[in-house]
Amino acid sequence: MSIATQRPFSSDAAAAAAVRERAQALIPDLRARAIEAEELRRVPDKNIEALRQAGLFRVLLPRRVGGLQADLQTFVDVVSTIGRGCGSTAWVLGVVNAHHWLVGLYASQAQDDVFKPNPDAIISAVIGPRGRATRVPGGYLLNGFWPFCSGSPAANWLMLGGEIVDAEGQTIDEGDFLLPIDAVEVKNDWDVAGLRGSGSNSVVAKELFVPEHRYLSLVQAIGRENPGRGNHEGRLYDAEVVPVLALGIVPAALGIAEGAMEVFKQRLPGKIVSYTMKEVQLQMPTTHMQVATAESRIDAARLLVNDVAQSIQQAAEDARPMSLRERARCRMHCAYAVRLCMEATQTLFLASGGSALATGNPIQRAMRDLQAINMHGLLCLETNTEMYGRVLLDLPQNTPLI
Repeated sequence: MSIATQRPFSSDAAAAAAVRERAQALIPDLRARAIEAEELRRVPDKNIEALRQAGLFRVLLPRRVGGLQADLQTFVDVVSTIGRGCGSTAWVLGVVNAHHWLVGLYASQAQDDVFKPNPDAIISAVIGPRGRATRVPGGYLLNGFWPFCSGSPAANWLMLGGEIVDAEGQTIDEGDFLLPIDAVEVKNDWDVAGLRGSGSNSVVAKELFVPEHRYLSLVQAIGRENPGRGNHEGRLYDAEVVPVLALGIVPAALGIAEGAMEVFKQRLPGKIVSYTMKEVQLQMPTTHMQVATAESRIDAARLLVNDVAQSIQQAAEDARPMSLRERARCRMHCAYAVRLCMEATQTLFLASGGSALATGNPIQRAMRDLQAINMHGLLCLETNTEMYGRVLLDLPQNTPLI
C-alpha cells in the first residue's frame, strides 16, 4: 500500500458536498448586502457570521484543530459560489482559507494557540516580507507596516511577513509571524475602487515580541520543510506553498464573473437598445456573440483553475515535489484565469449600456472587483508571463515565489 493511499488527501465526500450546498444557500443574502459591504468598506458582520455558521472558514483548516481539511477542488467551488453573491466576501473567504491552510505548516503549538481557545478564529495576513525582525531570547522582535491586510476587521489573528536580520542588518531568513490582532494597530485606511468591501486595511507593529514557535520560514516551507510536516492526516499540507497561495486568491474571480453573467442575462428580456430602431437586445446577433464570447472565457478560466487545483492535489497525493515548470505553470494559469474573467466581464459591462454605470448595478461592481484582483502582485499577468517564459526557456528564474 502506498503512502498516498494511507494518507488520503481529501475530506469526506459527503461533508464536501454539504459545504458546497451551504455556500449556495448564502448567495441571495450576500447579493442583498453587496452595496452595504461597499459602504462599510469591509465585509458586513452578518456575512462573516453566515460564513462562520456554514463552516466555510474551515474548508482548508486542519482537521486536528476542528477544520474540514477539504480538497482544493472543494475550496475552489465554495469560494467561487460565494463570489456569485458578493465579490469582496468571496475574496476574504478565499484568502482566509489560504491562511488557514498555511497555519497547518506551523508548529502544532502555534495552531493550538489560535484554535484551541476559539475554533472559529479567523486569520488575516500579509504574506510578503514587508516587516523586519531580529532574534531575541525565545523568539523575535517584529517591526513593520503592512498594507492590504484583507479581512482584518473580522480577524482574530494575523500572519505578517518579514525579513529576519542579523546584527549587521543583513537578511538571514524570510517568513511569517503569527500574532493576535490586538497586538497591532489596525488602520482604517481601506478606501479604494475595487474589492471595496474587503476591509484590506493596513496594520502596524512596533517592537512586538513573537515566540519562536509562531514563526514559519517561508524559504524552508517553499523547500518543503516546515514544523507542521507530518503532523496531519492526509496530504493537504504536503502541497506546494506558492501554488496553493496563488490558487487561494483566484476562485473569487470565477464567481464574480459568473455572477455578472447571471445579472446580464436577467436584465436582457424586454431591453431596448438606445439609438436604434427600437431593437430588442436579446434578439440582436451582436448580443449572442457577446454572451458566447464572455461565457467561453469564463469556462476557460474555470478549466484552468480546476486544472491547477487538481495538479497540486495529484502531486501531493503522489507524495512528490512539483517540478519548477509545474509550479510556474500553476502561477501562470492562475494569472491567466483572472484575466479571462475580467475580459469576460468587461464584454458584459460594455454591452450593458449607460445603465451599467449606476453604483447599484452589480456588473460595474464586478468590473471593479476583477480589476482589483488582476492588480494583485501574485496575479499580474505580465509578470507571470515573463516568469513562465523564462522557466520554459530554461533561463534563471526571476522570482523565488514559484
